[in-house]
Amino acid sequence: MAKINFPEVVEQICAKDSRFSSDAYHFVQEGLNHTLKSLKRGGQHAHRHVSGQELLHGLREFALKEYGPMSKAVLNEWGIKTTDDFGQIVFNLVNASVLGKNETDSPSDFKNVFNFDDAFVKPFVPRNVVLPSSRKSARTKIKKRSASAPASKKKKASSL
Repeated sequence: MAKINFPEVVEQICAKDSRFSSDAYHFVQEGLNHTLKSLKRGGQHAHRHVSGQELLHGLREFALKEYGPMSKAVLNEWGIKTTDDFGQIVFNLVNASVLGKNETDSPSDFKNVFNFDDAFVKPFVPRNVVLPSSRKSARTKIKKRSASAPASKKKKASSL
């Protein structure tokens, strides 16, 4: 069997389907390798079939490791905005005979597995941050309190 020239195959795929950057395909390939290594470290056989959900969680972990808080922005730049997009990339690679699948695998395995904000943004939001909607209600409460304060306190507050 001839060895597959991955960059060449990706170039052919991108010529037919321009939704995703060639970088997206390279990321999925590297993310699959990362996922297999993680499974092996976890005591599982490294050369086994990886389910869509296992791959997605491995891709998430790999993106966070590689790109940190910029993960979502980088993936979006490559055309990846949902877990469904990862599924489309995987099945483009399956159709090009780069990846294999079993009879139960389908693009629907990748449908709405996680939200990109929850997966790639939320891990970097500081816990004690007051969100903008909360700040507005806090300001409203302060205004209400100062409006109901006695006149003498209002004068003192304004002269400070």
